[in-house]
Amino acid sequence: MSQNGNRISSLDGLRGLAAGIVLLHHASLIAQPWLDPAGWAMLTQSPLKLLLAGSEAVMVFFVLSGLVVALPALRSGFSWARYFPARLFRLYLPVIAALGAATLLVQLVPRDATTMPEDSWMQDAQATSVSAGDVLSQMTLLRSDYPIDNVLWSLRWELFFSLLLPLYVWVALRVRRFVLPVAVLTVVLMFVGRTTGNSALAYLPVFLLGTLIAVRLPQLRELARNPRATRALPWIAVAACAMLIASWLARPLTSGTIAADVLWALAGAGAALLVILAVIWPRAQRALSVRPMQWLGRVSFSLYLVHAPILATLCYLLGAGQWWLACLLGVPLSLAVAALFHALVERRSQELASRAGSIGAALAERVQIRRIGTARRIALARAR
Repeated sequence: MSQNGNRISSLDGLRGLAAGIVLLHHASLIAQPWLDPAGWAMLTQSPLKLLLAGSEAVMVFFVLSGLVVALPALRSGFSWARYFPARLFRLYLPVIAALGAATLLVQLVPRDATTMPEDSWMQDAQATSVSAGDVLSQMTLLRSDYPIDNVLWSLRWELFFSLLLPLYVWVALRVRRFVLPVAVLTVVLMFVGRTTGNSALAYLPVFLLGTLIAVRLPQLRELARNPRATRALPWIAVAACAMLIASWLARPLTSGTIAADVLWALAGAGAALLVILAVIWPRAQRALSVRPMQWLGRVSFSLYLVHAPILATLCYLLGAGQWWLACLLGVPLSLAVAALFHALVERRSQELASRAGSIGAALAERVQIRRIGTARRIALARAR
């Protein structure tokens, strides 16, 4: 089954698959300096890149958020007063816990960036020391760089989208009859953001693709019942995967040109198509609903938060020359720690987020009752 109540289980599986790809991507970045250029090109400029497409998998996360966060807001009875505190608790509590754990790892395991290969992910993207100010500033999710746990860069955009959700929903509802041209415009905005170095313009439009899917979800499901559309779905899947990694496949020809930015923006469209397929294509639904994928989906947020500090710590602990052992140990260890983090931190944060939402809704209801009472008293006074 792809749907359980209001939850679409195949999307959980897709989220888990994306988290696993990000994990493999970061492991590949540790390995990159030790691979010959031909081997690295084979991994990244061929269909094998789909297994290592970490940045593109983040776009899938963004489209998924645009869809699953917006869907409840489209239903009757939705409460913004409940949504905002619940969403902020849901984001910040796991982030704070993961950042604290990553800080502890930096302090426990000595780190000297000069022992790592020049211009590598390990040397350029990993903190070698921390201060209270660093931890607090990164905890806000308002910085542009996150060396203690560098995956938090994407949570910054998740935060902004979450706060701007009313605007996203309003826009998507207003343009729902023109979804296709608006989606094209969204990809154009991503291209402009990429070429100008404006990260907000490059990433925030990706969430709109998911919100557009949310407002047209019934029509998309109806379209998938058409026999012609059903026959086209496998080819759409191939096209979506090609679009997702097109900037890598064409890198030998487009590197350093504006065409590279165009293909990078197309990854957003590819991510949106993959999300649509996960909802409407029975084959994708079955593949993403198997137990391993569902387990990965359940711990995906935890896995995303904890894996990079684990990989980096193992690399420093074992030494740069033992990069292969760091990756060999780091992947299963990240999965195990993610399961533990989910049980101890993320599930607790979900409970606290639910309580915070209930408190927010109750306070809003009290304010509304007071406003009604005040309005009645004013009306009675005028009538007298």
